[in-house]
Amino acid sequence: MSAPLFLSKRIGPNRTFGSRLLRPASPSRFAIPYASKELAMIRYILTGTPGAGKTAVLRLLELGGATVVEEAATDVIALENARGHREPWHDRCFIDKIVRLQQRRQALARATEETAAIFFDRSPVCTLALSRYLGFAPSRLLEDEVERVVRDNVYAETVFFLLNQGSIQTTAARQMSFEDSLNFEQLHRRTYRDLGFKLAEVPAASLGDRVALVQQTVERLHR
Repeated sequence: MSAPLFLSKRIGPNRTFGSRLLRPASPSRFAIPYASKELAMIRYILTGTPGAGKTAVLRLLELGGATVVEEAATDVIALENARGHREPWHDRCFIDKIVRLQQRRQALARATEETAAIFFDRSPVCTLALSRYLGFAPSRLLEDEVERVVRDNVYAETVFFLLNQGSIQTTAARQMSFEDSLNFEQLHRRTYRDLGFKLAEVPAASLGDRVALVQQTVERLHR
């Protein structure tokens, strides 16, 4: 997925997001978790640069009883590869396909009786960072979805951001050099912060230690 780094305009108080204006985030914006009629659900995003070990952390969280919602971009790439498109990320429709799948999975996600926390493998904010990295201006669909999840407090304020592990292994869905992944990591981090999220950074460590850090942070936030 190698592409020149594309830095869009910074988003913040009184800054433009696409063709629209986002309201500044207030300190109490995330004070009330996103809720359904049946059960208050705390929706955590777990993200990071490609190759940071995100999938392994999510699998261990899931085995420990957490509810996990899968990443959309990887599945969109796999489907497009099956259709004969070897590098679907060059297509401008690629980003909107990710957004639509994220919307569907978000709508279907439900907390269990045992836990109100749900871990999302990336979010539309990640898709915004990816769109910038690929050099695409945000589509109307992407703009609307990012604006919605920020306005409606769909996700918890704290985002778990896995840091790089010092190298990267290419896959069908991960075609970038380690140097490019570091650039993307910085762009990714900045995109979340500019939208008012707080990053709980998870450094490179053993899998067990990383999962324990995530679990301890969740417990601390909701005592």
